[in-house]
Amino acid sequence: MTESLLLSAPAASSSGTPGPAERVLPLRRPGRWAAAVIVLVLVSQASHGLITNPFYQWDRFAYWFLRPVVLDGLLITLQVTAYSAVLGLAGGVLLALGRLSGNVVLRSVTWTYIWLFRSVPLIVVLLFLYNFSALYPTLSVGVPFGPAFFTFDESRLATDIVVAVVALSLCEAAYAAEIVRAGVLSVDQGQHEAAAALGLPRRYQFARIVFPQALRSIVPSYVNQLIGLLKATSLVFYVSLLDLFGSVQSLASTYPGDVVPLLLVATVWYVILTSLVSVVQFYVERYYARGALRTMPPTPLQQARAHLRDLRIRFRKETAP
Repeated sequence: MTESLLLSAPAASSSGTPGPAERVLPLRRPGRWAAAVIVLVLVSQASHGLITNPFYQWDRFAYWFLRPVVLDGLLITLQVTAYSAVLGLAGGVLLALGRLSGNVVLRSVTWTYIWLFRSVPLIVVLLFLYNFSALYPTLSVGVPFGPAFFTFDESRLATDIVVAVVALSLCEAAYAAEIVRAGVLSVDQGQHEAAAALGLPRRYQFARIVFPQALRSIVPSYVNQLIGLLKATSLVFYVSLLDLFGSVQSLASTYPGDVVPLLLVATVWYVILTSLVSVVQFYVERYYARGALRTMPPTPLQQARAHLRDLRIRFRKETAP
């Protein structure tokens, strides 16, 4: 029986190349191709409707896209996002350290802060701070229940952009604190013990050893939170600050026939900004992955080159005689 099987097996050619019967055929995947065709049809229909529907008024979209009033609102959006992101992350680090502290007072106060600002909607915080001068017309720094060293008018200090940045930073710090705390807890306990064995002060242990390793877990989550912050800036319109959405909303009330193209202008700008943040996120994650991965993840350009190379190799194999 064994001998007959060996005799019936196709013989290889004298040159060492496999015969026609030995060629490995690729696995057929009809379901995958059918799904790809369905998706392409749906995308084509959606694109055709988006381009040909006159209700979108693409000519008006092109007119408004780079208008100075829209770009001014975009600049305010970027300013509010940048200030709130930096202050929110700094506050989140301090709150996370308070949550991880051995002091029961610090743990209780930071936990209460995080619980409060994660429970209250952002629009409520914005409106409350916007009307804060009605509760406290003047603010002072001094001895509690004693003399004041500095006194200033709150209404002059709390401009619209200051109110927006403070409100967003307060809420952002509460979410960033949990992200930072989760990142610190993800660091292996042996790293903490090794840092303590070196005799380093606690602040150096955190800044030089623990926190850089925690950034690998912090960066993806915080960038996701940053994208949410970028979109949340659209709420500052309710405190009389004309950001990108506020400018578009104001123009839409003045030009009611251009409501849809103006909304498309805001949509495209938000998509561009979030895409840029995602690109930055990729390279920051790649930077902090140097000490944890044997090989660095390929960049999008490297992935495209590898994909084209695989396609050329597959085409040569399939067309080879």
